[in-house]
Amino acid sequence: MLDVQNLSVNIEEKPILKGINLCVKKGETHVLMGPNGAGKSTLGYTLMGNPEYSVTDGKILFDGQDITDFSADKRSKAGMFLSFQDPLEVPGVTLENFIRSSMQQVTGQKVKLFQFAKELEQAMNVLNMNPSYANRDLNVGFSGGEKKKSEILQLLMLKPKLAILDETDSGLDVDAVRIVSKGILEYQKKMDGALIIITHSTRILESLNVDYTHVMVKGKIVHTGDGSLVQKINDHGFDQFIPEEIKEEERRARLMAAAKEAMAQAKANAATEVGAVDAKGAYL
Repeated sequence: MLDVQNLSVNIEEKPILKGINLCVKKGETHVLMGPNGAGKSTLGYTLMGNPEYSVTDGKILFDGQDITDFSADKRSKAGMFLSFQDPLEVPGVTLENFIRSSMQQVTGQKVKLFQFAKELEQAMNVLNMNPSYANRDLNVGFSGGEKKKSEILQLLMLKPKLAILDETDSGLDVDAVRIVSKGILEYQKKMDGALIIITHSTRILESLNVDYTHVMVKGKIVHTGDGSLVQKINDHGFDQFIPEEIKEEERRARLMAAAKEAMAQAKANAATEVGAVDAKGAYL
């Protein structure tokens, strides 16, 4: 379904992703983990066609089609979906109207109102959402948990072939994580959809069957394993999977930063001493 080949990505002139290879088949669940700044969210945004991220090498295939140069809306129509880590508030557009409009844009067909209302009610029941939220402006005044439920509601209604969930469990309490996980399971059951779950936590994974776990560090996938890798990361962290060359690169960067700081401090001290001498001369 999704075949990422040797993908390298810059933000402005700064390299972020470096030679990413990833293959996701129908119905599979892939988990992407790694320390802060590893490039996990960048990969998600790049897969979804965010224009701020520039592909400098490699390509992205989806359902056998090269979508590397596709805009985000074309990728949505092809069957891709991205849930945001921090969903935006959209005053003046209700949640219900946003979902209905999105469905029409993706399918290219007019949505039948009765069938839509029935499906929306069923999906909101899965997520324990109060029906009144359908008539509220999109995410305006929603709590963190309500915003994440709103994202999963869109997932259930749009029925994509591939869903990329970026930190969907961040900021959620135990009950909210359980409800969101229930919605993700419902999506998989109905669509046999593929998932890429970007997360720091493993709570959302407890009720899901994880096929592959990938560890990202410094813009590279440095290790891949099955679902059991999640527990190993829980127990021992990421350090065990970081290659020695990356550790050495980080050590050199820390030493260079320390040397620059020491040089700057030395220059500041010298300037202070010169100023003191000049001031003394002027006094004499």
